[in-house]
Amino acid sequence: MSQRDGAQPEAPASLGAADKLLLLKSLHLDSAQRDSVQPSRRWLLPAGIAAGLLLAIAVAVWLLRPAHHVAVKVATAAAPRAGGKDTAVLQATGYVTARREATVSAQITGTVTDVLIEEGDTVKAGQVLAHLDSTAQRAQLAQAQAQYLSAQATLPQTEVQLAQARRDLTRQEGLIANQLTSQQALEEAQTRVATASAQVEIQRKQLELGSAAVQAAQVQFNYATVRAPFDGVVIAKSAQVGEIVSPFSAGGGFTRTGIGTIVDMNSLEIEVDVNESYIDRIASGQGAEAVLDAYPAWTIPAHVIAIIPTADRGKATVKVRVAFDARDPRVLPDMGVRVSFLQSARPAAAGAAPAPVPGVLVPSSAVLQRDAHAVLFVLDGSKVHMVSVTPRGDLGEMRQVEGIAAGAQVVLAPPADLADGATVDWSEAGK
Repeated sequence: MSQRDGAQPEAPASLGAADKLLLLKSLHLDSAQRDSVQPSRRWLLPAGIAAGLLLAIAVAVWLLRPAHHVAVKVATAAAPRAGGKDTAVLQATGYVTARREATVSAQITGTVTDVLIEEGDTVKAGQVLAHLDSTAQRAQLAQAQAQYLSAQATLPQTEVQLAQARRDLTRQEGLIANQLTSQQALEEAQTRVATASAQVEIQRKQLELGSAAVQAAQVQFNYATVRAPFDGVVIAKSAQVGEIVSPFSAGGGFTRTGIGTIVDMNSLEIEVDVNESYIDRIASGQGAEAVLDAYPAWTIPAHVIAIIPTADRGKATVKVRVAFDARDPRVLPDMGVRVSFLQSARPAAAGAAPAPVPGVLVPSSAVLQRDAHAVLFVLDGSKVHMVSVTPRGDLGEMRQVEGIAAGAQVVLAPPADLADGATVDWSEAGK
C-alpha cells in the first residue's frame, strides 16, 4: 500500500492489538506541537476583544470630555434715536460724581466719645455729627475766663488811682499859681497822673488780651464738637466711640483722620472721557441724554456744563462735565453712565414722517474683521454665533451697524480664536 506525503498510514485489518496501540501513539500530538501548529487561532479572540475595549474607551473619553468655555463680556445693542428733535452725534461713558463731597474730621486730636450718624442719614449744615473728649479744652477755657475776670476786676482800681492823681495835679497847679508850693511838687503830681494813665491803658489791653484768650479757648473747646459743613447725605461712617481722630495722618493705622463722608446730592453731575478726535462735536450748553447702567430703560435729560481745558496724553481723551436737568434720588455717586450728546436735527418738511435711523449702536470693540468682512459675535444662550454686519459710522466709542436687532447681546473684544458656535461663559460689561 502506497503512502502520500503528509498522510497517516492506514492500519491493515490483520494488525494485532499491539500494532494498533503503536499506530494510535503515532497520531497523538503533544502540547509543544499544538502550540507550534496553531498559534494565531489561540490569540485571535482575545486580541479582538481588547481592540473593541480600547475603541469603546476612546469614544467614552471623547463624549465625556469637559467642555471648554471661553470667558467673555457682552453688551446690549441699542437702537439709535430716530425722528425726534435731536439726534445723537456722539456717545461716551463715564461716572456720576459729586462736586461737593467732604470727609468731615475734627480740627484737633482727641478721643471720640459719641458718634451721632449712620450711613444714609440726611444731615443739615451745622448739625452735630460727633463729640470728642473735651476735658483739656474745658480746663483751658476756664483758665482763660478766670484771667479775663481778673483783668476786668483790676481795671476800676487803676481808674480810681488815675482820678486821684488828676485831682492832686489840679491842686498843685492852683498852689503854684499863688506860689504856695514848689515847682518840684507840681512835677511830681504830673508824673503820678501820667503813671496812672499808663496803668489804666495797660489794664485795658490786658482786658482785651483776656477776652481774646477766652475766644481762643472757646474755639478749641468747640472743636471737640464735629458738625456738618453743608447739607448732604452720609455715605460713610469712619470712626467709632473710643477711637482717636486727628486732622493729621498718624501713619500707623491706629488714628482715624475722619468721622464720616458727606455728599451734597444736589451737586451730582457726570464726568465722561471723550476721545480727543471727537471733542469738536461737543460744546458748552449742548443738550445730552444720560442712561445709568443701573436703569438702562431710563433716559435722563442733561446738558454739557464745560469741557475741561486739558487732555490726558496717556488716554488721548478730554474730560467733559455734564449736568442733570432734573434731580432724582435714584442717581447715586460713582454710578456708571452712558451719555449721548445731541445735535438739533434739520427741520423736516411739513407733514413728512421722520426718517428712521438704520441699524443699531454697539461698542466699537465688538466689531472685528474676519476674511475682509465686519462681523460680530452674538450671544445665543451659552453659545455665540458669528454674524456679518455692515458698518454705518462711528459715534465716539460706539459704532452704528446693520445686520442685528436692537437688544442683541454682542461679545466685547472677541478673542482671536473665538469660533462660530463656541460655548462661552459670559458676563455683562461693567458688572
